[in-house]
Amino acid sequence: MTWNHPRGHDPMVATSAVWRDRTGVEITWDKRSLQDFETFPVQELARQYDLIVIDHPHVGQITAEQCLAPLDVPGREGEGAELACQSVGKSYPSYNWKNRQWALPIDAATQVQAYRPDRLERPAESWDDVITLAKAGHVVLPMRAPHSMMTFFTLAANIDAPCATAQGDLIDEH
Repeated sequence: MTWNHPRGHDPMVATSAVWRDRTGVEITWDKRSLQDFETFPVQELARQYDLIVIDHPHVGQITAEQCLAPLDVPGREGEGAELACQSVGKSYPSYNWKNRQWALPIDAATQVQAYRPDRLERPAESWDDVITLAKAGHVVLPMRAPHSMMTFFTLAANIDAPCATAQGDLIDEH
């Protein structure tokens, strides 16, 4: 199960074709909407599917529910290290929890600005520009999960107070 977008579907189809050519085993991928991808319970999907594409905010949920098996297995550390080196930024470790790898990145989502040329002459070029636009009522934020959480993480990192990656306080208040 993956989501109905080329970023989520195309890599899985391509990888499955390679797997079929090497092993003779055919993998068929079902698709669901992006909204379902973000909100539908993974535990329920795990009852129906052998392979599931998840988003990194689900890692805590799947480990608590114990509905998926970790992907790291003894003797395959080299492949994991290679995948980590080939991944963008923190994409690979974003699926790691309690020293286990629960998923592999197939893309990297990031918070970016979008603007309408009919409403703004040009996009904001600095944080001060964003604040000025916000004060004028020209900034909107995605508030549906997990986008609101990712926006918070992005804003915290931009004020040099990145969220914790280990147990303890999520953010330094100072």
